[in-house]
Amino acid sequence: MKLLIALYHRFELWQMPAWFSERLRQEFPQLEVIHLPSYDRVIEEITDADIAISWSLRGEQITAAKKLRWIHSTPAAVHQLMTPELRASDIVVTNARDVHGPVVAEHAIALAFALAKRLPQAVRYQQKKHWAQRDLWYAQPRPRELNGATITIIGLGGIGRPLAKLAKALSMRVVGVREHPERGGESADVVYGYDQLNLALNEADFVVLAAPVTEKTHHLMNAERLAQLKRDAYLINVGRGVLVDEGALVDALRAKSFAGAALDVTTNEPLSPDSPLWEMENVLITPHIASLTERMWERHYAHYTENLRRYLAGEPLLWVVDKQRGY
Repeated sequence: MKLLIALYHRFELWQMPAWFSERLRQEFPQLEVIHLPSYDRVIEEITDADIAISWSLRGEQITAAKKLRWIHSTPAAVHQLMTPELRASDIVVTNARDVHGPVVAEHAIALAFALAKRLPQAVRYQQKKHWAQRDLWYAQPRPRELNGATITIIGLGGIGRPLAKLAKALSMRVVGVREHPERGGESADVVYGYDQLNLALNEADFVVLAAPVTEKTHHLMNAERLAQLKRDAYLINVGRGVLVDEGALVDALRAKSFAGAALDVTTNEPLSPDSPLWEMENVLITPHIASLTERMWERHYAHYTENLRRYLAGEPLLWVVDKQRGY
């Protein structure tokens, strides 16, 4: 049985370390593990692969993969895999939602604290050596508490669920938004469907985007939706950049129609040096680092090998993606 690992990214942390495939060979000697250093030989190696680990395979590569039965995506987002060829196949797709979700949820809470306590502004004053106690207090919006604030979490999946738990631990009121609100949310005070999104936005002091990328969620936060935010509300995006219409976001931030935004993801990454978002005082940017941690690949290994044992034993897999919905 052949396992093909085809992962490459300009940022080295997203590349699977060599020890991962070596450990797989030791623990699963029945597998032939091929770990490619680039995408150059994917079409040749995938033709007889039974299993693949990848986040981006083209349609012709799926068509060539006559034996392929399972693809595992190391990101939680799988939209780059969702070609018509894959959707039409019987190949099972799983993702790493439980690897990244809890860590990204921590980052979202950190961003909420930073915005609430006006930390980006304090850092700017620090760089000027200015004791800005009065400045920070009299500026709008003023520093605030998370305790008692309402957080609207759009997407109650791998990120949204642990985020809701963290928010409840801080005594926040949690509003969830998901495609199937009847499924509820164990830590949410109320759960709305997308047809009630404007209501959920109206109530929010903090809005966190943690939804998957689908046709429905592409540019979910457009000019009309951004206009639903309260004047002292904050928008936090730890999902994907395309969840937000970036042009409409820039316009709304310039108009100060809501308090500000924290963005870990942007439409194009890296964010262009000429993007106006860099210079805005009401914007906090982190460079897609929400899931970064030194333990990331160890968690990947533990989760993946649990599923690999299930696959080899003919048992149902965990974290299966609905290919038609795209998450």
